[in-house]
Amino acid sequence: MPSSPTPSERERSDAEAKVREKEEQAKLPYKWTQTIQDLDIVVPVAGNLRGKDIEVVITKTKLKVAIKGQTPFIDGELTHGVKVDESAWTLETVGGGGKEISIHLDKSNKMEWWDAVVTNAEYKIDTSKIVPENSKLGDLDGETRGMVEKMMYDQRQKEMGKPTSEEQGKADMLKKFQAQHPEMDFSNAKMS
Repeated sequence: MPSSPTPSERERSDAEAKVREKEEQAKLPYKWTQTIQDLDIVVPVAGNLRGKDIEVVITKTKLKVAIKGQTPFIDGELTHGVKVDESAWTLETVGGGGKEISIHLDKSNKMEWWDAVVTNAEYKIDTSKIVPENSKLGDLDGETRGMVEKMMYDQRQKEMGKPTSEEQGKADMLKKFQAQHPEMDFSNAKMS
């Protein structure tokens, strides 16, 4: 039975994988970055191109980026769905006389990382190694924020040896029931 790698072996393996991943991503005709909520792609192009020379097609499940009449830089099924109405592209002038096509994709599912822009991408990244940026509670939607605040409250309560919100709710329910039924003996009642 093979043994688990030591921490130093795992560290070395992770470092090698990171270097390989960086080299693979550098071979792509575009650069891309992502947050948990969106994805941005930059495609360097010649400085003499204009918007009418560029073909960018964004659908919920597909992306095509090309100079009209040429082989596309990207053409395939997106790894995950996007919100088309919240996605956009621009052609921008950059230093050195060049231009770049900047594409912003708004993820449909804001709770998952993408391992590639399109499913037919030659190289994929290891999403298990992504370290997300710190986010603020205000960035979350109402339902998620409420759930996170409840978890944080419960964690603080546990650390102080106090009941969680669920345990407190059960205790309050028992007190209310006791008040409504004073004739009953609750001395041996246990909450589980």
